[in-house]
Amino acid sequence: MITLKRDPIYLRALEPKDLNFLYELENDESVWEVSNTASPYSKFVLKQYLDNAHKDIYEVKQLRLVICTSEGDAVVGFIDLFEFDPKHDRVGLGIIIFSEEDRHQGYATAAVEAVCDYAREHLKVHQLFANIAEDNLASIQLFEKLGFVRSGLKKDWVHSGGSYKNELFYQYFHEES
Repeated sequence: MITLKRDPIYLRALEPKDLNFLYELENDESVWEVSNTASPYSKFVLKQYLDNAHKDIYEVKQLRLVICTSEGDAVVGFIDLFEFDPKHDRVGLGIIIFSEEDRHQGYATAAVEAVCDYAREHLKVHQLFANIAEDNLASIQLFEKLGFVRSGLKKDWVHSGGSYKNELFYQYFHEES
């Protein structure tokens, strides 16, 4: 049985009440590097995004889920599936835990495990992939711990702070049943 709950979190769809969290995240320049954002988003634009968040992953090729704590229902982050390709049975995966105090609490591990199960069982994907900046040691440790394997290096891939950074390409393959 697949569930989008995994102690200590559960995942849910975006809701209108998430506008302020989304606004804060999308306008945080420190994460623009990983999201390819180049300018701020207005609340108007983000509300339109939320109004369309109900669309099917097969139509829009992406899905963003909210990571909430099982105890207290606090919103601690987002987890995204992107570049969904049903022809080749693959999808990209990205995750962000908002605050430093919520990191290292098991939330990201539980969220990635739940999404990997969801992708296997519901989307029938063969593989998930993640693009991780070479200097993002916490994400590298997380994905490697969960069975993702580094399979490539994108040299000078991200322009950030006046210099270029390498990006690592990680893959996770579902075992054939």
